Amino acid sequence: QVQLVESGGGLVQAGGSLRLSCAASGRTFRSYIMGWFRQAPGKEREFVAHITRSGTSTYYADSVKGRFTLSRDDAKNLVYLQMNSLKPEDTAVYYCAAGLVATIDVTGFVSWGQGTQVTVSS
Repeated sequence: QVQLVESGGGLVQAGGSLRLSCAASGRTFRSYIMGWFRQAPGKEREFVAHITRSGTSTYYADSVKGRFTLSRDDAKNLVYLQMNSLKPEDTAVYYCAAGLVATIDVTGFVSWGQGTQVTVSS
């Protein structure tokens, strides 16, 4: 399985931007659909976005549509989540995930990173 390491989290004011990165190890990166999930304290992990193997198609949760952009660089084994117009409700630990099925369900993803904290102050 692919190993994933997230970076780029931090503290930002509402309306600001952050770019999360996910570095994947292994030569099978292109085989995976890549996704981002997030988990706020006391809440279940929720889907944020995913991108297909080819990188030509993305799908976003309604809560982030129009504000977040997901992309992948297969040459570098990297996935990026550009987050703009951040809101306090975006505060969560963000997880990168690799899966074999284009789904919003956590069970569809087989490898997970350790997470990176994003905090948006009002």
